[in-house]
Amino acid sequence: MANAHSETITGHAVHHDHAHDHDDHHESFVSKYIFSMDHKMISRQFLITAIIMAVIAMTMSVIFRMQLAWPGEKFGFINAILGDKWGKDGILDPNMYMALVTIHGTIMVFFVLTGGLSGTFSNLLIPYQIGARDMASGFLNMLSYWFFFLSSSIMLSSLFIEDGPASGGWTIYPPLSAVPEAMDGSKLGMTLWLISMTLFVVSSLLGGINYIVTIINLRTKGMKMTRMPLTIWAFLITAILGVLSFPVLVSCVVLLIMDRSMGTSFYLSDIYINGRPLDNVGGSPVLFEHLFWFLGHPEVYIVLLPALGISSEIISTNSRKPIFGYRAMIGSMLAIGFLSFIVWGHHMFITGMNPFLGSVFVFTTLLIAIPSAVKAFNYITTLWKGNIQYTPAMLFSIGLVSSFVTGGVTGIILADSTLDINVHDTYFVVAHFHIVMGLSAIFGMFAGVYHWFPKLFLRMMNKKLGYLHFWLTFTAAYGVFFPMHFLGLAGVPRRYYTNSAFPMFDNLVDINEVVTICAIIGALAQVVFLFNFFYSIFRGDKAPQNPWNSNTLEWTTPMAHIHGNWPGALPVVHRWSYDYSKPGAQTDFIPQTVPLADGEHDGGGH
Repeated sequence: MANAHSETITGHAVHHDHAHDHDDHHESFVSKYIFSMDHKMISRQFLITAIIMAVIAMTMSVIFRMQLAWPGEKFGFINAILGDKWGKDGILDPNMYMALVTIHGTIMVFFVLTGGLSGTFSNLLIPYQIGARDMASGFLNMLSYWFFFLSSSIMLSSLFIEDGPASGGWTIYPPLSAVPEAMDGSKLGMTLWLISMTLFVVSSLLGGINYIVTIINLRTKGMKMTRMPLTIWAFLITAILGVLSFPVLVSCVVLLIMDRSMGTSFYLSDIYINGRPLDNVGGSPVLFEHLFWFLGHPEVYIVLLPALGISSEIISTNSRKPIFGYRAMIGSMLAIGFLSFIVWGHHMFITGMNPFLGSVFVFTTLLIAIPSAVKAFNYITTLWKGNIQYTPAMLFSIGLVSSFVTGGVTGIILADSTLDINVHDTYFVVAHFHIVMGLSAIFGMFAGVYHWFPKLFLRMMNKKLGYLHFWLTFTAAYGVFFPMHFLGLAGVPRRYYTNSAFPMFDNLVDINEVVTICAIIGALAQVVFLFNFFYSIFRGDKAPQNPWNSNTLEWTTPMAHIHGNWPGALPVVHRWSYDYSKPGAQTDFIPQTVPLADGEHDGGGH
């Protein structure tokens, strides 16, 4: 059966070969750089779009952190950026504060950590690492990017309308989001948010279906599932999670649009505005929470798994050791993927849910700690006694392991309903998910950029600037999010414009100042990255064929952007991708294309 399967794949690959033999065809600027169907160019489009979105979201966070640290202070740059309506006399308007928090969260979760991370690295690495000419459908791939671009543009356009952007928090709970007259941020800005997110889901589904089909159907000869790098396993599981959960967000959004525009009452009941009752009866905002978090929790792992896959590859390569527990790593990702669908209720412990149902969600949430711990221990064991190469990518991967563990520990507190009730909607929650999801995924993304930059742009990034970027980012990030736990334990609520009305929080102002100063340092650290990134694209050292002495197939392709990846025949795979420092071998790495010697064991199993 396996032979028949590989023959089918080889047959398809041969057919694919003939389709791509014409390397000498000249593409126009538009077909090469704009409406490209080449996976390498599309990954670059996703990456640069995500970097632009990240800079915008980071600027927003600095603006609202200034308000939290020094409430009522005047800052000239706030007026310069936001104008007189939202930043009169350099003081941030309370409505705009909420809008910035909302759009910052939306951009980071969806446009940077979902679209940017999966879009960049799934596109770049799936065809390269499984030995395919390109994605299964180049056209769908192109559509995926352009829906992403359109969605990003609509989200940003809401910053320029008169009423301001959506202001319901990134989770846009009704009734605030469902009643347009509730506030300025519930008007046109909210409608644009909903349209943007619907287009974003279209992009994710087109991409996800493409990734799944490519991995299952287009693996080169010999590339069994157990020989695939863990990056590809992570992208496969991520794509499956997305295809199963994103449609639920669409249903959630469609019902909200109907409540807003068509007079339905899915989420509304007994609402009064300025003393006037609305006609809506019979709905419940809790229904929205169920639908939103049924996407929202798998979304955490859609963000996290690609970063974990990337760091698995980088940690193994730079430890010069095989990844510890390859099959356990695959099993843990599958377990995390499955469990992520049955834990969404832990976001809703204070909605009045039945305590028995709450205890079920406590149990399933705590179960996720087991496969997560398997991954953490396997990373640490891979590093143990390795010949570690401290490249910038390796430092960010180790930083990911650190933040994954740190954030995971506070997750155990929030998983327990009796403890969660005390810190729900405080800065403790903000600290938890920023460390475990935000930092881990951002570190994974940086690691991937430093490691695969030679394949993206054929040049090397500057190592010393990479080190500077890592240490500034790592220390500033912990400086921002670690003190937030103490704010949360003291009861400081999230999303408040100022806490000056509460005397019991007066002693905590210093902590907010420390957090904001660290946030500004962290933002400035990204200037180092941006300079290194864009300078290296044009002026960086030319990359050697295999700069990290890595085993995977992408380093066997020519260091030139050719159509179809490999000139001539596709490579044939003989072994798994983690044969580093193998006893008796001549070198400390053996590429996947090297046949097994007599009596040599294949680490991926038979």
